[in-house]
Amino acid sequence: MLLFSVMLSGDIYMKENEDGSITFTDAPQRTGEYELFLGDQEVPLPHKVNYATYPLMDSFDELILNASMRYGVEAEFIKAVCLAESGMNPNAVSSAGAQGLMQLMPGTAKDLAVTDPFDPEQAIDGGTRYLKQQLDTFNSKRLALAAYNAGPHNVKKYQGVPPFEETQKYVPRVMALYKYFKTEKPLVE
Repeated sequence: MLLFSVMLSGDIYMKENEDGSITFTDAPQRTGEYELFLGDQEVPLPHKVNYATYPLMDSFDELILNASMRYGVEAEFIKAVCLAESGMNPNAVSSAGAQGLMQLMPGTAKDLAVTDPFDPEQAIDGGTRYLKQQLDTFNSKRLALAAYNAGPHNVKKYQGVPPFEETQKYVPRVMALYKYFKTEKPLVE
């Protein structure tokens, strides 16, 4: 969901501010000021997944590991979704209203009993439970990601990854991030 809500509306752009913080938007006001976040690349370039680009990249590893153990979802998979969804920004809000690290829509957050989607612990716990539901339903990481992005009803309707451009891009991007974390930067207790 990459600052994507369950119903993403387009590409996400980022810029590094003078104070070193990162700003994300889906509608840059000036050309040249922002760069495409993850772009159309299937595999993130190593220089894009680093502490300069994502200064909070490892800040939530303990919460991710706890959720991983609690729900039986690989920590690297959870982290890939977090990075894709929010760039590891716990205060992220998408244009469609998705919120927090795992970009939960308000209705989904409510269904998951997440009272504060901006609280990293609640966001990761709720987002991981939702991922686990999708993994259990579809028995496939790819389809679980498609359901996380486009909704489980659309995965069922299309009997696979829905033909939405954003979802077609989202699934391989998150799988590439998952592979990166699994092979290059695994989470350890």
